[in-house]
Amino acid sequence: MTTTLPPVLDFGNQAELDRSLALMTHRLRGSVILKIAADVRAMIAAGKPVCNLTAGDFDPKQFPIPAPLLDGIRRALERGETNYPPSEGMAQLRKAIVDHTERDLGVRYPVESVLVAGGGRPIVYAAYRAVLNPGDTVVYGVPSWNNDYYSEIIEAHKVEIVATRENGFQPTAAQIAPHLGSAALLCLCSPGNPTGTMMAAETLREILEAVVRENSARHQTGRRALFVFFDQIYSALAYAPSQHVHPLTLVPEVAPYLMTLDGISKAFASTGLRVGWVCAAPALISRMKDFLGHVGAWAPRPEQVATAEFLNDHEAVQQYRGEIHAKAKARLDALYQGFMALRAAGFPVDCVDPQGAIYLSLQLDLVGRTIDGKPIRSNEDIRQIMLEQAGLGVVPFQAFGLKEESGWFRMSVGAVSLKDIADAFPRIRTFLDKVK
Repeated sequence: MTTTLPPVLDFGNQAELDRSLALMTHRLRGSVILKIAADVRAMIAAGKPVCNLTAGDFDPKQFPIPAPLLDGIRRALERGETNYPPSEGMAQLRKAIVDHTERDLGVRYPVESVLVAGGGRPIVYAAYRAVLNPGDTVVYGVPSWNNDYYSEIIEAHKVEIVATRENGFQPTAAQIAPHLGSAALLCLCSPGNPTGTMMAAETLREILEAVVRENSARHQTGRRALFVFFDQIYSALAYAPSQHVHPLTLVPEVAPYLMTLDGISKAFASTGLRVGWVCAAPALISRMKDFLGHVGAWAPRPEQVATAEFLNDHEAVQQYRGEIHAKAKARLDALYQGFMALRAAGFPVDCVDPQGAIYLSLQLDLVGRTIDGKPIRSNEDIRQIMLEQAGLGVVPFQAFGLKEESGWFRMSVGAVSLKDIADAFPRIRTFLDKVK
C-alpha cells in the first residue's frame, strides 16, 4: 500500500501578502496587555516566582463561578439547549435582566431595551459602529479600556481627556464640557478599568445633565444626537463606603441617549462564559442587534439559559456577591496596605485606596532614577525590570491610552492568592532598595 504525502504548502512572500491587506488591519495595534501576559507566562515557565497582577480575569481556583450557574449550564446542555439563540438573546434571559436591573439598580427597562451578546467586547464595538461614522468625534477619559483601539478601527476622531489622581482618574464635567458640542459619543466607565476608582454621583449627574441640554439644543436644529456609553460591567464590585449608582436614577431624561453595559463576566467571575448585555432605547438596540447578528456575536445558548435561572435566584446572587466581595477586597486591601507601608518607609511609591472592580492603581515614581547603574527612562522599563527582579507582573497605564510617563500601573487581583501577594512584598522591597 502506497502512502501519499500531502503537498507542502507554499504561502509565498508574507510581506507581499501583508501589503495587500486592508488599511484597517495595518492601523490596528496588537494588545499591549497580551504582550505583557506573554512575558509573565515565560517567567512562570522558567520556574521563577511571579505574582501575576496583569490579567483582568479570574483564576477559577481562587474565584470559581457560582455553583448554581455551573449546575444550570450542565442542565441546559443535558436538555439539548445547543442550537442558535435568538439574535437579541433568549427571551427568559432578557426578562431576567430587566428584573435584575430593577432589583439591584432601581431602573426598570422594557424588554425591548435589552440586547444580549457574547460578553462585553462585542457590545462596545457594536455601540461604536451604531453611533459613529468615520471622522465623528468620540470623547473619553484616559486611562480607560480599549476606547483608543475602537476609535482607530472606526476611524473616529478621538478626544482623550487626561484624568488625574486628584479626581480618581475619572474625567470631570468641566473637562468634558468644551467637547460636547462636537461629540457624537461620550464614553464613561465606573467602577473604572484600569483604575478601580469610581465616578462621584454628583459628577455623573453634572455630565448627564449637560448631555441632555446639548441634545435639546441639537433637536432644535435637527443635528444628530450625542450618545453616552456607560460601562458598568464592574457595578456589582463596589466596596463600601463607595456605592455604584445607575445613571438613570440621577438623570432619567438622558434615557434616549444612554447605553449601559453589564454582564456576568466580572460580577460572577464568569469571563469565559461570554454573557454580556446592553440596555438602551429600542431604536438603538434594534440597530445593534442587526449588526451583531451579522458577526454572530451571540452568547452561547446554554449559558444564556443558565444565567436567566441564576439571575432570578436573588438569594443565590446575593450569597455569591458576598463571597466574591470578601475575596477581592481582601486581596486589594493586602496590596494597598503593603504598598502604603513601603511609602511610609520612604520608598517612592503610592497607591489609590480601592473603591471598586478588581483593580488597584499603583504609582512607582522611578523614571529618572537608576538600578544597577542603568537608567530607568519609562514605565515600560519599570515594568520589565520589576518583573525580572521582583517577580511582580503589572500593566502600565500606557496600555490604556495614557501617554505621560508618570509611573502609574494597573494591578489586578483576580488571578492571585493572598499568599502570592504576601510572598511578593519582600521581593518588591529588595527591588526598591536597589533603585538609586
